[in-house]
Amino acid sequence: MGERILRRKKKIENIKNKIRKLLLFCILGTLVYMVYGFWQEKKIKLVQETKVNTITVEKTVQEVEKQRVTEKIAEFYMDFPVVAKLIIPKIEVETYVLADFTEEGLEKCVSKFWGPEPNEIGNFCIAGHNYLKPNMFKGLKRLEIGDEFYLIDNKNGKIAYTIYDIYQVDENNMVPIDQETNGKKIVTLITCVNYTDHRLIVQARES
Repeated sequence: MGERILRRKKKIENIKNKIRKLLLFCILGTLVYMVYGFWQEKKIKLVQETKVNTITVEKTVQEVEKQRVTEKIAEFYMDFPVVAKLIIPKIEVETYVLADFTEEGLEKCVSKFWGPEPNEIGNFCIAGHNYLKPNMFKGLKRLEIGDEFYLIDNKNGKIAYTIYDIYQVDENNMVPIDQETNGKKIVTLITCVNYTDHRLIVQARES
């Protein structure tokens, strides 16, 4: 009789142990499921936020590129063909750049002297008199390395350039108009120095 009771108690205890193990397994499984679900939710949210941010950045870049390309300039200035527009904020210069380098044109506005099309790879050289006029180069001598200016054309839009070199050369020195730019976009501004045979050179590369 005593042995039967003992076996019965042992059997009941085994059943309780199994129930405890089952409950523990269920609890652990629920916790794992909750953690996994939380992680998946965060992962999905992160992916969605990343996609939204990527789309926003792409739209912003597209809008900037669209604005750059659609900013148009006049094709003529005082009956002279125009190739670009130059803006130098520091010295308050905002001028068209004539497409052809002629004595008559230089009396009216700065002009393209040498190089590729504006805002293309190469050394785009602009020459102008140092007359005291809003669209001339009298103020170039006030520029410093690190100053920024802008060149606008109807193909590439508006591009910023940062000045990296300022120097003087003899009028026969062709080094400033050299086209070896290592694949960079360079703009060179050229003007006279106090009506002498020297030239003031201001060179800038794309910012």
